[in-house]
Amino acid sequence: MSIAHLRREYARARLDERDVAPDPLVQFQQWFDDARRAELPEPNAMTLATATPDGVPSARVVLLKAADPRGFTFFTDYRSQKGRELEANPRAALVFYWGELERQVRITGTVSRLPREESEAYFRTRPRESRLGAWSSHQSASLPDRDTLEARFREASARYPGDEVPTPPYWGGYILRPDTLEFWQGREGRLHDRVRYRREAGGWRIERLSP
Repeated sequence: MSIAHLRREYARARLDERDVAPDPLVQFQQWFDDARRAELPEPNAMTLATATPDGVPSARVVLLKAADPRGFTFFTDYRSQKGRELEANPRAALVFYWGELERQVRITGTVSRLPREESEAYFRTRPRESRLGAWSSHQSASLPDRDTLEARFREASARYPGDEVPTPPYWGGYILRPDTLEFWQGREGRLHDRVRYRREAGGWRIERLSP
């Protein structure tokens, strides 16, 4: 199957290293706000790439739940594949792709667990079904069939019949503290704009990269 004909030109905007915000988190917030104003579906969807200590990679899409001066926050089952890999190797990467805006953001950094009280505070904001689902699923573990999962959900629902569903001890948040952030803006003729921030002592170094 050849898909070489699936080609498009990029001409919506430009990105100049002389005009970006000095702080990459401010620049990210500006682009994220643009994605929200454009009413893109799930603009907070991001690819999270992790790796085992011997370098075997894996990637999946998760949802960003906060971006602040500390970094980028997401939540998951600590027992999942990504949780196990982050426990053994806390280096990770994120990618946001907003195709309608011809933009991409790549981020690398070190991941650590959120304080427990922050994870519990977020868990309380989730819909009841999602909270019960966290008790029903051992994420990434093998299941014999769908019926088993649904039976576990019914058991969890019976155990916690009201709205008070506690946070499982194996569930919580992570925060990625960025070392690099690269902002990519599609341009004509594949001469894309790429601006990278690199963390250095006392601040951030901003540089343009060749496309």
